[in-house]
Amino acid sequence: MDKKDLKLLEILQRNGRMAVSELADKVNMSDTPCLRRVKKLELDKVIVGYGAQVDPAKVGLSVVVYASVRLSEHSDESTALFESTVAQLPAVMECSVVTGSHDYLLKIVAKDLVAYEQFIKKSLGNLKYVSNIETTVVLKQIFSHNVLPVDASPIE
Repeated sequence: MDKKDLKLLEILQRNGRMAVSELADKVNMSDTPCLRRVKKLELDKVIVGYGAQVDPAKVGLSVVVYASVRLSEHSDESTALFESTVAQLPAVMECSVVTGSHDYLLKIVAKDLVAYEQFIKKSLGNLKYVSNIETTVVLKQIFSHNVLPVDASPIE
């Protein structure tokens, strides 16, 4: 990737619906080579998708929690089963393998705390290989960045 690719990524993260002609103008390219670069970034899975960013509270999902999950066993089979199961749960927005006293960190959205409790009882807590769940409820989100600093200077 060169500087033009990084500039394309920076711009497209902020406005994925931008017309190719406008995008090409912003990076001082003609339309065809610009589109070719974007298609290559998509093909190489550097750009993995486009979509609208939705405010969870505006669609009735006013509770955001982070659940730290510990598994009862750490075999390839149990971790693969856990990961494939939580990937199918619509309330789970993110799933990360972490270090420390837990194995996974999940970001979960719910209508309210009662709905979250039901989710724990009927879905996540019902999995036989989950031994512990610790929940942190988000009281207020200050900010959430969704634009990667692809063209930023190194952190000082």
